[in-house]
Amino acid sequence: MGVHFGQGGQLTEPIANVEMANAWDGDEGDQWTRFVDEYDDSMRSIWARFLETDPIAPADRVLDIGCGCGQSTRDAARLARDGSALGIDLSESMLVEARRRAVAESVANVEFRHADAQVHAFDTAAFDLAISRFGVMFFNDRRAAFANIASALRPGGRLAMLAWQDMAKNEWIVAVRESLAAGRDLPMPPPGAPGPAALADPDDVRGLLTGAGFRDVELTSIDEPIWFGSDADAAYEFVGDIGIVKGLSDGLDPAARRGGHERLKAALRSHETPAGVRFTAAVWQITAERS
Repeated sequence: MGVHFGQGGQLTEPIANVEMANAWDGDEGDQWTRFVDEYDDSMRSIWARFLETDPIAPADRVLDIGCGCGQSTRDAARLARDGSALGIDLSESMLVEARRRAVAESVANVEFRHADAQVHAFDTAAFDLAISRFGVMFFNDRRAAFANIASALRPGGRLAMLAWQDMAKNEWIVAVRESLAAGRDLPMPPPGAPGPAALADPDDVRGLLTGAGFRDVELTSIDEPIWFGSDADAAYEFVGDIGIVKGLSDGLDPAARRGGHERLKAALRSHETPAGVRFTAAVWQITAERS
């Protein structure tokens, strides 16, 4: 499990997701790193539901795709106490934080690698389980990416990952889009396009994974709230700069941008509860086995 960095931590192997690499190994990854605790807290109840299904066995060799700042990888390593966990991501700044936290938390059976899961040359059949916490929706060639992940799993190896359901079922995405529409007609992305809804359609996911070398594909719905902060001001400090907000703000003139962000602040205020700012969310837990 060698680490493949050049000077300055830059990737030294081919990447396929060039656009995503530019974002995640740039401003997008830096924003996630600044708000790592907020991101982890935002999906805490969703991640807890995932772990309640006991996907990770004590001796598993776990591969974590799109591991970000590494909470999911460290949790996997703790559960795979007689095995190991390898987290890979396109963002070096997030991986620096992941390594720092692994040392601080004394998690020894974990490694992190700066790589593109779509094309990285994994050792064949090296893992028992591949997991992902919202890190598998951004491939520009989904079939190639999941075939590559399948090759890294032993025969009968397992896949367990979280991905968003349809945008319209996720109140937080709807609120962001409506706040920042500014009179524009914002079409929904086509099925399978890289982005939050890339794995939203169950029939598409079953066909995709079966074609990539998996069997027994199952999708289980998780309906848990997403949490954005203790109050609307804290939530806006976090949410006001996330990727979907920045993307929808691009192209707006200054007045329209200010208006959109004021509407976003109002939406956050309208979702304040005694437990913080919460929106409903709809997630798939997707499981499969390597054929």
